[in-house]
Amino acid sequence: MLINKKFLATIGLMSAVVFVSTTSMKQSQADDEKKFKNLKVLPKNISDKQLDAVMDNWSHSLGVRCNFCHVRNEETKKMDWALDTKPEKEMARQMYRMTSDINKKYFKAGKDSLGMVMQLGVNCNMCHQGKAHPEVKEPENPRRRGPGPQGQAPQGPPPAGQQPPATPPQQ
Repeated sequence: MLINKKFLATIGLMSAVVFVSTTSMKQSQADDEKKFKNLKVLPKNISDKQLDAVMDNWSHSLGVRCNFCHVRNEETKKMDWALDTKPEKEMARQMYRMTSDINKKYFKAGKDSLGMVMQLGVNCNMCHQGKAHPEVKEPENPRRRGPGPQGQAPQGPPPAGQQPPATPPQQ
């Protein structure tokens, strides 16, 4: 009877060791498959949650969906996140580098534990405001001073205490 107890205890212990080792192997294989491919500006060790937050932020800031930068693989009928087919994806990388550089230079933004710039300074929404291609336009200021377009006279009243410039007589 004593032999059976030892035998059962040994078998139980061995099965526990085998179970733990196989589940940890499956987890590491799943982690290897889950690693993101083709990350060029975002940290390689970014989590699913953090990557989703970044992509959601960019998506909302530009008012676009995933297919604005990413393409669908027609063979698998799924999005292929790693492909660099669309030029918008490279532009997003350049814009990320630009905002990161601006924040480092002017706002001294720190980085978090993954090396991502913390929320301080400029971001995508400041210019895009929900538009994929924001318009570049001059501010509308009716009281503009200084030379106008192509050397025209300044607009608006002169500063206090100054006389307006003499207008040459027209012939």
